[in-house]
Amino acid sequence: MKYTIYSRLSSLTKYLLLTAILGGCASISIDYFELDKLFGKVDPPNRAVHQDSDLGQAYLNDIQPLIDKRCVVCHGCYDAPCQLKLSSAAGIERGANKDRVYNGTRILNSEPTRLGIDASSVDEWRTKGFFNVLNDRNQTDNINLERSLIYQFLQLKKQHPLPEGRILNDDFSLGLNREQQCASIDEFDSASKNEPLWGMPYGLPGLTDREHNRLAEWLKKGSPMVAQQMPPKEISEQIKHWEIFFNQSSLKHQLSSRYIYEHLFLANIYFSRLPLFTTQPQTEKPKYYFKLVRSSTPAPQAIDIIATRRPYDDPKVKRIYYRLQIVNESIVSKSHLPYAFNQQRLEWMKKLFITPDYHVKKLPSYDADIAVNPLAVFKDIPMNSRYRFMLEEAEFTIMGFIKGPVCRGQVALNVIDDHFWVAFIDPEKQSSSNYNQFLSEHRDNLRLPGEEKVNSAIIKSWSKLSKSHSQYLSDKSTFINQSFAKPKESPLDYIWDGDQKNPNAALTIFRHFDSSTVVKGFVGQNPKTAWIIDYPLLERIHYLLVAEFDVYGNVGHQLITRLYMDFLRIEGEFNFLALLPQDERLKLADYWYRDTNSRIKQHLIDYETQVVHEAKIPYRTVRPKIELFGMLKEKLDPVITHKYDIYNASIPFEHSALLARINRIQGERANIVPELSLITLVNNLGQQQVFTLIRNTGHSNISSLLLENINLLPKEDYLTIVPGIIGSYPSVLFRVHEFRLQQFVEQISTLENEDDYANLLDQFGIRRNNKNFWKHSDELHTWFNNKEPLQSGLLDYNRLENR
Repeated sequence: MKYTIYSRLSSLTKYLLLTAILGGCASISIDYFELDKLFGKVDPPNRAVHQDSDLGQAYLNDIQPLIDKRCVVCHGCYDAPCQLKLSSAAGIERGANKDRVYNGTRILNSEPTRLGIDASSVDEWRTKGFFNVLNDRNQTDNINLERSLIYQFLQLKKQHPLPEGRILNDDFSLGLNREQQCASIDEFDSASKNEPLWGMPYGLPGLTDREHNRLAEWLKKGSPMVAQQMPPKEISEQIKHWEIFFNQSSLKHQLSSRYIYEHLFLANIYFSRLPLFTTQPQTEKPKYYFKLVRSSTPAPQAIDIIATRRPYDDPKVKRIYYRLQIVNESIVSKSHLPYAFNQQRLEWMKKLFITPDYHVKKLPSYDADIAVNPLAVFKDIPMNSRYRFMLEEAEFTIMGFIKGPVCRGQVALNVIDDHFWVAFIDPEKQSSSNYNQFLSEHRDNLRLPGEEKVNSAIIKSWSKLSKSHSQYLSDKSTFINQSFAKPKESPLDYIWDGDQKNPNAALTIFRHFDSSTVVKGFVGQNPKTAWIIDYPLLERIHYLLVAEFDVYGNVGHQLITRLYMDFLRIEGEFNFLALLPQDERLKLADYWYRDTNSRIKQHLIDYETQVVHEAKIPYRTVRPKIELFGMLKEKLDPVITHKYDIYNASIPFEHSALLARINRIQGERANIVPELSLITLVNNLGQQQVFTLIRNTGHSNISSLLLENINLLPKEDYLTIVPGIIGSYPSVLFRVHEFRLQQFVEQISTLENEDDYANLLDQFGIRRNNKNFWKHSDELHTWFNNKEPLQSGLLDYNRLENR
């Protein structure tokens, strides 16, 4: 029998539909009074079951993993379509919303809709515009299916699978910023009639019969879920231990805990027995993660989260209690920031914040004009302690910018180059009383845009901040010139060597258009640019792009954040340039900022005129930048990780030699390849090794606010291939058997046009409509979990191409 929308309706709905038609009604919609008669009144049930019950175990071991693998790969975070976050029971209960979180054009701030923070019940979410995706009326088998939006979209895909063909046709709206049809259950019939191919998983193959039937059975029985997992006794005892530390009453403890919280509020905290600050890999995946939160209640009372837009906003309570709250959601790669707690960490924090001899006479205010400036708020804590807290976990600190709310969006990320290396100033070189005094005198010049009342006066705010920043750079250059004047010191002595053990001393950042990645080590070819970061720069990066950034903010907030980040990038780049001969500095600055606007040009000129010293580094070639990269590699070699080297000891040499040829691909040939590709190489035994292929995009400069396209230079694009998974948003998936590896490398090395690329995908690609897509996806995630148990999480498929 041919499937129609009518054939799927219940008998009662058919009856009312026919009655409406025969009665001459202009509309076939059913009003809410009729819905109450048909399905009962809205009365959301309590779906929570205990984790140790049979239903709880079935959910944790069967249903949740299935939802993760087939649904959360698109519905896992802020940028989930229709705000439908399926990574937790709370997210499923909350449902969907027609508004977008990421909206860089809104004039007014929007109300935050952070799961677990901005509402505490289903009823509260309904008042914020969220609608149910599970049946919230009478709980019978038939009604549970008929009133479940999840089931209806799964069934729609079952009835209308992806059409055959090499790529999906124009019936599908794809891409991260695609048009969204956020239909409620009462709008579903109309939506499915208009777009019958938009069943779920959207734009991907449907579930197997077993998977479909298993989810349908779960939905039919009322969708029982484990909403709250309980950690084992051993971990509960550690939580008590840590909460005692965070909540001691002395002013020193309270100020220290505030600093720690404002830097760890995004962390996925786990308990580990492994030593910190080493290259020793984590071999087991933590089962439990926790968030450090602000609560109005102390232990052992239940946590009562203090909901504020930013972590430094006024809590409006007499006393804050810092608590560890279990993470009751699946781990997604794009927002996963793991951070280890153990006894070594506790002793480290005490050594940084409690042991030093300093006094806190009065706790700083939470007034907006003060709280946003960490250099003022935490002035009593020794600067060396603050710097080391961020520096010794530098990958995590930078990852807050990469994987925090700012991570999604071109406006936020077109302020950085596609590939650059990062090193750091040695904290012992910035611990002198003179430097502390210098920073103290410049607190006002280091104000962040959060202190500005940003609305339509963007240029006025920018000019004010630019003037303050220029004054700081001028005085800083004078201070540095005096420091470098010491006869026995080389500028390279100012580079932190990781204390000869810490791999956080060298980092690489890749940008993938509107997302980015940070990893330890100097990865890939020599990049165009590099940053040297010191304490005030690292602190401001964190507060500008992590603590202060409001994803729900208006266009003014987002643009002034983007504009101010120009200053911070220039500061980091010029710290690097200061190590080069002056003529090379000028040449590289001109090259990095070709065709930039007059304001940025003047900012660069003002900075360069202050750096009058010649670096005391003996250069021997006409390519001093390449020499400097070599010197940094040599200095940091004891701590640099080589896990992303293509000539990796775990990879057969013949494979590395072939794949290394890809790193020579440049120009428009590289431009054909998307930003991020994951390549699974399979050997004759069926064993797999995953590689990441990254396209680094060339720009004349990255100071254009909204018109990035005019600064693109395809002739300067180049490819970087590394072992392992870098990034969370793959654009394409490849699967290559080792006996065809040479063919794959040759084809990608000779790309000339879109037809060549389509042929490459025909041979090796796992396209959206590939019948083996989910099998490949499952194997990819299994490999990720096994090889990177700490960093792994569910990948995001919203950026998968259709080429």
